[in-house]
Amino acid sequence: MQKALIILASLIAGLLAGMAAQNAAPFAREIASVTGTLWLNALRMTVMPLVIALLITGIVQTANAASAGKLAGKAVAMMIALLWLSSIFGAMMITALLELFPVPPAASDAIRGSLDSAVLPDQLPHFRDFLQNIIPTNIFGAAAEGAMLPVILFTLAFAFALTRLTPQQRAPVAAFFESAGNAMILIVGWVLWLAPVGVFALAFSLGHDTGADALGGLAHYVLVLVATGGAIALLAILLARMIADIGPLRFLRASIPAQAVAISTQSSLATLPAMLTSLDDMKVRRETSEVVLPLAVAIFRITSPAFNLGVALYIAHWLGIELSLWQIGVGIAVAAITTLGSVSLPGSVSFIGSIAPICLAMGLPIEPLGLLVAIETFPDIMRTLGNVTANMALTASIDRRNRS
Repeated sequence: MQKALIILASLIAGLLAGMAAQNAAPFAREIASVTGTLWLNALRMTVMPLVIALLITGIVQTANAASAGKLAGKAVAMMIALLWLSSIFGAMMITALLELFPVPPAASDAIRGSLDSAVLPDQLPHFRDFLQNIIPTNIFGAAAEGAMLPVILFTLAFAFALTRLTPQQRAPVAAFFESAGNAMILIVGWVLWLAPVGVFALAFSLGHDTGADALGGLAHYVLVLVATGGAIALLAILLARMIADIGPLRFLRASIPAQAVAISTQSSLATLPAMLTSLDDMKVRRETSEVVLPLAVAIFRITSPAFNLGVALYIAHWLGIELSLWQIGVGIAVAAITTLGSVSLPGSVSFIGSIAPICLAMGLPIEPLGLLVAIETFPDIMRTLGNVTANMALTASIDRRNRS
């Protein structure tokens, strides 16, 4: 939390300094632009290897969990179905919110104008070209070109093939990618250690180019995502009512301790002990909660597909990019699939690695993510609250179904 607040302070300081220096010497803006670009490039270089390593590890772990027993298999199947529903819900919710409450025009124009025109696509690819390039002739060439969707499809095929091997053959390969993913997370952490500098530089450039107009866009972004997170949490409570027969007031009273830990830590993993206690208060059997809840914490982050796709859709809206239905469909699929490879860490660590693949697959620039990571603190609180609420609702629902 302290690190996230420092990054947020850097964003505010950079915007204010940039606005104050609008009439100053242009070299200050150039220095800030170069510094911010270097920091963004350092983040971008981690995206492809991080996604590959985490996706392979996540699918292998999910397959292992599903084969661990009948209860675990049912839980995993329900989790995967809900993750896809979350992705579809996110597309619908964000699209509707942006239609009803669009970004203030001044903020949208200012942010669009501040980006280098080289990062904005002249035109989005035709559907026929998209289909022809979805299966690459050279996976290494596709990775070098940043073609995220073909790389994800190849990684999925490789990961599923890996699950078909014997445990003796699978174990060393899975261990390699798990170690590679952990190493990449460390590198992301090192890059984020420099986030106050990088975010200040990016914010300085934005404030210099746009003045105060950008502040309205950033505030609007936070409100849209917080509203989406709140809606997912309410749907999770509804799930507990419909399947587990636990009323909303009873559910909320029992979950208060877990929600308090979630807000303070922004980590569902750290909230695991408190969630177990809350489920005890809901009369959920320990033989269910001690199996399902650790699985949920490991692979079930219901807000991630909706939030991650929502950020990509918001960037397109910000920049005035009209997306076709097939591009939104690609975003829905990539958001649901890559969630299996996400890590249960505070959002500022996983933000770029989770959302950049969706943007790249949809043909959107990822430069705005360098600014949005600075205000991830507020949406991330709603992410964690939604995840914790859904984890408890899912566990209670599975327990009720196994009783009948």
